[in-house]
Amino acid sequence: MSNSLEQIRLNIIADPMNEEFADKGWVPVYTASEKAKIMIVGQAPGRIAQTTMTPWNDVSGETLRKWLDVDRDTFYNPDIFALVPMDFYYPGKGAHGDKPPRKEFAAKWHPQILAAMPNIELIILIGAYSQKYYLGARNGKTLTETVQNFESFLPQFFPLVHPSPLNFRWRSRNPWFEEEIIPIMHSLVHEILEK
Repeated sequence: MSNSLEQIRLNIIADPMNEEFADKGWVPVYTASEKAKIMIVGQAPGRIAQTTMTPWNDVSGETLRKWLDVDRDTFYNPDIFALVPMDFYYPGKGAHGDKPPRKEFAAKWHPQILAAMPNIELIILIGAYSQKYYLGARNGKTLTETVQNFESFLPQFFPLVHPSPLNFRWRSRNPWFEEEIIPIMHSLVHEILEK
């Protein structure tokens, strides 16, 4: 990790907005390296990810790695993949699953982290929160529309539905996603990895 990225991490830990998490002994859960080629932006760490201090360390992560067609070692190599969710701390349980990431978090920290990673060639946007933040007015009216129109966001962004088991109904209603879009993402990811 470069000095600038290390300093950013220390600043995140020291930020008063994260004091309640620091008091619990929690650390920000993300990975970044100045050599990273692909950034994956998810929602926020789940309970298991926060406890193990490893992003995507659950069933959703297994599905995501399958979609990317990469093994665990490749996925967790920060010189390849930067795993930078919209919030770096587990937000707690909500009425329907985990609470959403804090709205102000990504706006404060993502630009700094991205500026320290000059080799990023592709940003994979997983779920509605990251897509609304990064795509802005270009974002579709629905997540389905955004994912269907993925080509309009290339070469910078590739939007995906969240690989959570809770999305099994969406995936069963939209078979085109895994039949048509995932193979395209495979090719794009491996083209970058093979450079």
